[in-house]
Amino acid sequence: MAVLSSERPNWRNLAIHESSPSPRAVSAKLARECRNYLASQLFSDVPLGDIKDGVHCQDLERQTFPDGCFDVVISQDVMEHVFDLTAAHREIWRTLMPGGLHIFTTPVAGNMYRSSKRAERDGSGIKHLFPPDYHGNPIDESGSLVTYIFGYDIVDTIADAAPFDVELRRYNDVTRGILGMFTDVIICRKRLP
Repeated sequence: MAVLSSERPNWRNLAIHESSPSPRAVSAKLARECRNYLASQLFSDVPLGDIKDGVHCQDLERQTFPDGCFDVVISQDVMEHVFDLTAAHREIWRTLMPGGLHIFTTPVAGNMYRSSKRAERDGSGIKHLFPPDYHGNPIDESGSLVTYIFGYDIVDTIADAAPFDVELRRYNDVTRGILGMFTDVIICRKRLP
C-alpha cells in the first residue's frame, strides 16, 4: 500500500486489476475501497474471461482484457509462479493505460544477480530443472509451483520484455512491520506517448 499510495494517491478512483489476490490485508483494502477494483485468478475449471464468484478467470500470459483498460496492475508474490515472464509482462503492459503502473512483489534473492529458472513447460507438460517447490495459493491447497528464483537481473528481464521503466525498491521499515528478507517492491511504469 505504501508504494500505491505514494505513486497514485487517488488510487480509490482508478481502474485497478489485481492478479491472484489474498482475502486479507492489501487485497481486502483494495476490494473495499477502490470503486473500480477487479480481481482475477487462474481457475483450472473456468474458461479464460469468465467470472467465478465475482472473480475473473485470467492467465497473466494471455489475458482477455482489452488494451489500455487499467491504471494500475498489482500482483503480490505471483510472478515467481509464471512460466513465460516475457508474455506476462507484455500482456500487463498491453492492458495498462499510458502512464500506468504494474506494482508487484516477488522474492528477490539478495545474494544473486542472475535469476534461476526452476521449471518450464515442454511438449509433454512441466520439466523440473530443480526439485519442485510450492508456495501457498489462496485457491489451491496444494500450492503453486515456483518457476523462478529471482536475482537483481529481474529489472533487466522486465525492461527487455516490454517498454517499461523499471524500479526496484527494497524496504526495511520497523514502523510498518517491514523487516527481513524479501521486502522488495518492483514498479513498472508504462511510458506516456
